[in-house]
Amino acid sequence: MKLNQLSDNPGATKTAKRVGRGPGSGKGKMGGRGIKGQKSRSGVAIKGFEGGQMPLYQRLPKRGFNVPNPKKYAVINLGILQKFIDENKLNPKMDITEDVLVASGLVRRKLDGVRLLGKGELTSKVSLTVTGASKSAVEAVEKAGGSVTLPA
Repeated sequence: MKLNQLSDNPGATKTAKRVGRGPGSGKGKMGGRGIKGQKSRSGVAIKGFEGGQMPLYQRLPKRGFNVPNPKKYAVINLGILQKFIDENKLNPKMDITEDVLVASGLVRRKLDGVRLLGKGELTSKVSLTVTGASKSAVEAVEKAGGSVTLPA
């Protein structure tokens, strides 16, 4: 097989509609833009514009608060933690810290810290030191005989 013999699946690509190419094309002369007016010209961007009236999105009241610099946590679930222990990528006898999680490949980077969530099953007895953990995750680790240490 050569490069010039490769072709896409039937129906995978559509040819672009060529506008302004004469009356026989069906989209000739004005190119489907109608006659005159702002929208018939090029360079028009009037998505929220209401003819000078205050646009709807500006008339409605604003609610809530967006944190300007929110904390971003790397998230791990109990099920994935157990999978890495089963595959011998993590040693459950050692204290598992955030640096150990990064070194094992379970977490790509720490960001503002690592947060443990309770999805999945944990059967190994582990000692974890992480930035944050959900209540269900802490209960599951303690039920398996382990411990979770959080910064004060």
